[in-house]
Amino acid sequence: VQLQASGGGLVQAGGSLRLSCASSRSIFSINAMGWYRQAPGKQREWVAGITSGGTTKYVDAVKGRFTISRDNAHNTVTLQMNSLKPEDTAVYFCYGDQGSTRYWGQGTLVTVSS
Repeated sequence: VQLQASGGGLVQAGGSLRLSCASSRSIFSINAMGWYRQAPGKQREWVAGITSGGTTKYVDAVKGRFTISRDNAHNTVTLQMNSLKPEDTAVYFCYGDQGSTRYWGQGTLVTVSS
């Protein structure tokens, strides 16, 4: 499985971005998908996840601002990010868990200016 992340960019504080993670194969067999982020000088942090059944979870810092969704028909997972803050600046990585294997997409850079 190959995951391709896209949608990063530069946005002002308060703005929105939509990240997408496209899978090279059907995501029906991928149990959980989601996003991590890594800010400069910091460890990678889990941000949001969604199960095959559609259950979503978020880190407290993004609750109410970010929404994760998955489109099984198009083999994509998206992360809608609203009310962005400078502290959301990071490289965002998507992942997918199939059995005991975790697949990673390449990072996409999100920069939020104040």
